[in-house]
Amino acid sequence: MYSDYQDETLTCRDCGNEFVFSASEQAFFAEKGFQNKPTRCPACRAARRAQNGGSGRQMYTVTCANCGRETQVPFEPRGDRPVYCRECFDQMRGSRY
Repeated sequence: MYSDYQDETLTCRDCGNEFVFSASEQAFFAEKGFQNKPTRCPACRAARRAQNGGSGRQMYTVTCANCGRETQVPFEPRGDRPVYCRECFDQMRGSRY
C-alpha cells in the first residue's frame, strides 16, 4: 500500500523548516482525495488549529436515533428530526443512492 509512495521532504511556508511528508501520510491524502501536499509542518498546523479554536465548530453530544450510541454532531438538534451517528447516517444515505 505504502510502496507506491516514498517519504518526501517539504519546506513549511510559515516557519521555513523542513519536514517529512511520509509515505503513509501520502497514502492517507490519496485515500481522502486530497490533491495538494501539506504546506505547513505538523507544529505549524497544530498552532494554526489551536489559533482557530480547533475545528472552529461547536459540537453537540447526541444519542443516535438508530443504534443508540452517543456521538457528536456539528449542529444543534432541534428535536423534530432524528439524528444519527456517522456510521448509521452513511448506511442510510448509501441505501438511498
